[in-house]
Amino acid sequence: MLPSPRADLVPNTLDYEMIPLVKATGFREYDARWLFGPDINLLGIEALGLGLGTYIQELGQKRIVVGHDYRHYSLSIKQALTLGLVAAGCEVLDIGLAVSPMAYFAQFELDAPCVAMVTASHNENGWTGVKMGAQKPLTFGPDEIGRLKEIVLTGTWKARAGGSLTHVPGVIEKYIADLASRVSLTRPLKVVAACGNGTAGAFAPEALRRMGVAVVVEMDCELDYSFPKYNPNPEDSVMLHAMAKTVREMGADLALGFDGDGDRCGVVDDEGEEIFADKIGLMLARDLSALHKDAIFIADVKSTGLYATDPILKANGAKTVYWKTGHSYIKRKTAELNALAGFEKSGHFFFNAPLGRGYDDGLVAAAAILAMLDRNPGKKLSDLRKALPPAFTSLTMSPHCADEEKYAVVDDVVREYQLLAHTGGTILGRKIVDLVTVNGVRVALEDGSWVLVRASSNKPELVVVVESMQSEDDMRRLFHEEVKPRLATRPQVGAYNQEI
Repeated sequence: MLPSPRADLVPNTLDYEMIPLVKATGFREYDARWLFGPDINLLGIEALGLGLGTYIQELGQKRIVVGHDYRHYSLSIKQALTLGLVAAGCEVLDIGLAVSPMAYFAQFELDAPCVAMVTASHNENGWTGVKMGAQKPLTFGPDEIGRLKEIVLTGTWKARAGGSLTHVPGVIEKYIADLASRVSLTRPLKVVAACGNGTAGAFAPEALRRMGVAVVVEMDCELDYSFPKYNPNPEDSVMLHAMAKTVREMGADLALGFDGDGDRCGVVDDEGEEIFADKIGLMLARDLSALHKDAIFIADVKSTGLYATDPILKANGAKTVYWKTGHSYIKRKTAELNALAGFEKSGHFFFNAPLGRGYDDGLVAAAAILAMLDRNPGKKLSDLRKALPPAFTSLTMSPHCADEEKYAVVDDVVREYQLLAHTGGTILGRKIVDLVTVNGVRVALEDGSWVLVRASSNKPELVVVVESMQSEDDMRRLFHEEVKPRLATRPQVGAYNQEI
């Protein structure tokens, strides 16, 4: 029997080779991520598989899809996870190298209620993790992760006979064929496919061609798990700037960028303008609400305030609900309210029937964007962008803050803003008109501008976004004169990954 995990083991020791290492901090709000080596070892991954297998059997399930992303250690991690799942009596269906949405697709295709996708998503090399679910198309939330954490850390898993492993061929072709069925372009488009040398590079160019894209410009689509140019994250400025440069050089109609596990999509238009996913979501909502009257849309709290004020959405009877940031939260809320679509500023898009199956898929999002362009044959993507009301939204900025401290820091910031609002305080001369506290605090000002501070769900960081309805200079002032100095008074808050 595998020993119970410990958190104090160090590599290059006897105990490290004999006992599972699992640090509690790897269990996040809606998935699990660790630094492979110092935070979890292969025996720890096996323990995770035993715990996950035990938990899904508690839920009356045993059939589970597994896949892995393209990092040099992901295959070995998936195999260790599979050992644990099989030991727990699970029926494991291994689809091989995959993007996360391919694993979600396989749940439907293979009639498997559960999924365990080995991926660190957009995290830097060295990280690993697992995205899990037991009720398609949903993935785990805090309650499920909490129960899994309890089973794993206490070693109270149950070994069962009857486990099996089947390697399932052909899922890639079925996935791409399904994507191709979602749009068949009638206008010639030149599209840059940017993959940052991550997993999506193996699938995105072919999928776009099968959707009818006339010219696919492959940008960093060769698989290379060293990520030689930049981390595959289309929310980061480095990748977005590279996409914009290629669009200008190639005279492309747009660029579509995909993150390390292919569940997110970033967009640059024909003028080389980087469009954040919440604004792309607003364009899609405008377009789709004309076809689906009284549609409901979900947007995360980092998203533009324009959803609440847009005249076209109002005219089409559309309603938008702001909800917690995080793919699991937005996915669940989209399902709960039977919303037509959900949008997250980080690039996760969720489409319910008839547009999708409810899970986040960067290539399904790409299909929706291409279909929108096809329905507007006389317009470029930049025309649709310019038709939006003005709003100046910042990059997502993330100052370092330890996992053990970040939630307490955010709670303190929430209380500070609540006191400021209660006492009639102002921000850059503007009254506070609303506080949304479902996920950190989003402070709405009287002119429609807002600032957001929340804890990252999967990294030792805070998350900061600001939006001005006045100007780009005012957006920068909201950050440099309001949020940054407020956080700087707290010694737990460190350097930012990027700033405006």
